[in-house]
Amino acid sequence: MSEPLWDPLFGRTAVGAATDSPAWLQALCDVEATLAVSCASTGLIAVADAEAVVAACAKVAESDPADLGVQAVAGGNPVIPLVAALREQAGSAGVAVHVGATSQDVLDTASMLVADRACVPVLDAVAEAADATVSLARAHRDVVMTGRTLLQQAVPTTFGAVAAGWGEGLDRAARELRAARAGLAVQLGGAAGTLASWHPHGPAVRAAFAAELGLRDPGVVWHTERSRVAEFAATLGVTCGVIAKIAFDIVLLAQAEVGEVAEADPGGSSAMAHKHNPIAAVTARAGAIQAPGLVATLLIAMPAELQRGAGTWHAEWPALTGLLRATGGAARRLADSLGGLRVDTAAIARNLECLAGAGVDLDIGHAADLVDHFLAGRTR
Repeated sequence: MSEPLWDPLFGRTAVGAATDSPAWLQALCDVEATLAVSCASTGLIAVADAEAVVAACAKVAESDPADLGVQAVAGGNPVIPLVAALREQAGSAGVAVHVGATSQDVLDTASMLVADRACVPVLDAVAEAADATVSLARAHRDVVMTGRTLLQQAVPTTFGAVAAGWGEGLDRAARELRAARAGLAVQLGGAAGTLASWHPHGPAVRAAFAAELGLRDPGVVWHTERSRVAEFAATLGVTCGVIAKIAFDIVLLAQAEVGEVAEADPGGSSAMAHKHNPIAAVTARAGAIQAPGLVATLLIAMPAELQRGAGTWHAEWPALTGLLRATGGAARRLADSLGGLRVDTAAIARNLECLAGAGVDLDIGHAADLVDHFLAGRTR
């Protein structure tokens, strides 16, 4: 999944490391190791066997994911060859590998673990971008500028109010994403979702499983009830929508004819040396606008058949991975753009003269109050 040609350009270096094939293999092995420990905690397997499984998982996690990918073709998922590799590695303790679980238990839980880990660089980048809007709002609280509706000059606002609006959106997105992350849950149901293989200890095994992995115990089996995945995807999609709006605003305000903002490190052109492209904002937008299609894929995959999705479940893995990468990369590039954004107050004043010349009332209403409200909320 790592794309060395594209990842730096689209800001995906950090989130890429959390979602690439080695990261997925590590998550799968972590799930199998934790399952063994959880089964041992309820006496279903011997502690010594669980320790052997944990050691086997650590060893297999260092192997080449490409080998697992090739072997996954026959059964349709990588858990089947993973379990075989773990049992071989564990030797006589191999019977303690994958006790009671089905492939979907492991893959679903691994996907939630990958999502949880990928949320770290995503949230870090969103927070950095939001912090940059605080600085912009504070520094330009009273800088009166032309407001624009339908891309035409309208009535005045302030750059501080614009930046505060950006920040409000980012803060809300961060809150929703943190809540969505807190809701990421393990999957443990067994072959047909009845926890039969762990009876009468099923709920206890699941609780220990969740606690060890740092994910929620859902209290239910969600093999074919996919609202958790869809809701998480929707939150990532909304985050990308917030990012895309801000990035596009920056692109518009950085136009030569407007010239009200400029990035600290604008991009050049291979054909036009005079150009100073707001490339961080451009690539933030480019990443963010990939999200809706990926969210749609995960929504379409929701109605899974009976007790196991026939293709719907399989469609989730690359879509969720791609969505995490798109969101993390877009957030990273927006933070880069906002962090060094230069505001040209002289250009803002020149553009404002057009309104004054047209006889437009330059009253800014409660613009300053809106900035103050945003800044006060950031200190609580």
